Amino acid sequence: MNTFSRKPNGLFWVVSIIALLWNIMGVLNYLSQAFMTEEVLATLPKEQQIMFPEVPAYVTAAFAIAVFGGALGALLLLLRKKLSKMLFLLSFLGIAVQMSYGFIMIENSDSYGPGGIFMPILIIVLGAFLIFYSRKADANGWLS
Repeated sequence: MNTFSRKPNGLFWVVSIIALLWNIMGVLNYLSQAFMTEEVLATLPKEQQIMFPEVPAYVTAAFAIAVFGGALGALLLLLRKKLSKMLFLLSFLGIAVQMSYGFIMIENSDSYGPGGIFMPILIIVLGAFLIFYSRKADANGWLS
């Protein structure tokens, strides 16, 4: 059985690089939150100081799965590997768990201001787009 891979267009490389940068920012955000010191926590607004320690471990784990899965998926997309599709799906499942907690469980969403609703929606949309785009790239023969 012969398999072939076609050369991706320029937009593929732009999307892949932006996806990797976006997910690296997510990894950095996760690390800063997961390893937040008491001193840094004390600099946050009071409402956020109360919420951070109350975040369940499963939400933190979902956050880690979302950002590390997305970063690895983006790296594999850049390397033109089909495994990126599965990692973007896994990342999206992490996003869904994390964001459902944020939308349903947190009562003080006002403490984050307008970004408190905009960023989660943007994260969900971009996560879904990366699943779609990696599937499209595979259908176009760009992934092996």
